[in-house]
Amino acid sequence: MRVPGSDLDLRLVGYFTVVAEHANFSRAASVLHVAQPSLSRQIQRLEEHLGVRLFDRTPQGSRLTEAGRAFLPQAQALLQAAHQAELTARDGATPREFTIGYVEDLVITHAVRRLRHRHPTARIRTRHLEWNDAHALTDRRVDALVARAPLPFPADRLRLTELWTEPRVLVVSTEHRLAGKESVTVDDLGEEVLPQCPSAVPQWSDFARLEPRPDGVPVRSAPIDYESFEDKLDLVAEERTVLILAAGDRRPQLRPGLTTVPIEGIDPVRVVLATRSAEANPLIDDFLTAWSSDTPAPRGR
Repeated sequence: MRVPGSDLDLRLVGYFTVVAEHANFSRAASVLHVAQPSLSRQIQRLEEHLGVRLFDRTPQGSRLTEAGRAFLPQAQALLQAAHQAELTARDGATPREFTIGYVEDLVITHAVRRLRHRHPTARIRTRHLEWNDAHALTDRRVDALVARAPLPFPADRLRLTELWTEPRVLVVSTEHRLAGKESVTVDDLGEEVLPQCPSAVPQWSDFARLEPRPDGVPVRSAPIDYESFEDKLDLVAEERTVLILAAGDRRPQLRPGLTTVPIEGIDPVRVVLATRSAEANPLIDDFLTAWSSDTPAPRGR
């Protein structure tokens, strides 16, 4: 017995949605990395299978026919359902692979070694990520992420488990007026300029800049003329800005001309394990167990 729709080629459906999005076969072919004549033949195959014309070709490009407009939302839903079916099937299987992401200078070697010892047949990998990689978990490039909270991207669909905490320090030039002090407070920072990251969520930015201040005075912002963390360190060395970081962050110590000063009276940084909230993976629990089993305290703890 033939199952309705079972011979519909999802690859052709995907091609159709891309052409519909760009309304131009040439641009769609470039996005799909296929030759335009080949893309045209694939769309013709889909039209022959459906028995309707999906596009009207025009000198300016292509536009959906009435049948194409009716088919488009169904095609998008079909592709999404197929993608979700793949994810559901993978989630239902016993995990044989586990990828742990980590950012900045955080070290996870000890816990990973223990986890590999507990699961010698599993493929356990680590992946260093950019600090603001918002899609690593949702795109399933990693199954867990070790990072400093608050995260610089939305975390409403993530579960955060605290691993340890680190006090915070002020990073300044060795020639700065506060360099060499035993500690500073928020009141000492009133005139200091701090960088602001426009791409981070407000919660992260406020935490990194100690906002709002007790006196209600807005924090002075450094010009947005940096592209990387190393650029910001250069700005600090030039005394154009200062930074507030976790005490365990070793990167400023590797750059000459910088020093750190403890900041008193502020909340510490929480280092967390972030996972997808709707997913249960036994290797996540085992990783947490491995972490708590005599894991050496990181610097700054």
